[in-house]
Amino acid sequence: MSNIVCSSVDKSYGAINVIKDFNLDVADQKFIVFLGPSGCGKSTLLRMIAGLEEISGGTVSIGGTTVNDLEPGERGVAMVF
Repeated sequence: MSNIVCSSVDKSYGAINVIKDFNLDVADQKFIVFLGPSGCGKSTLLRMIAGLEEISGGTVSIGGTTVNDLEPGERGVAMVF
C-alpha cells in the first residue's frame, strides 16, 4: 500500500460545488472509513481518488506521485462498496 494525500480537492458540477477544499493525509498501511449521510460526497471522493471521477481542483497523490491526470488503471488502487 501507499500513502494517499488529498490537497485542497474540489469537485463541482457546473456552478454547484459538492466538495470544497478537502484535505486528507492517509499514512501507508492505515485503514480509514468515510461516514456520513447520503449525498455528502463520500462516494464522489472515493471515485476521484480512484480516477473514476474528474477532480475540479486541487491534487490527489498516491505514493508521492500526483495522479490527477493518470487513468484509473495507472493509479494502482481499487474501490469496493
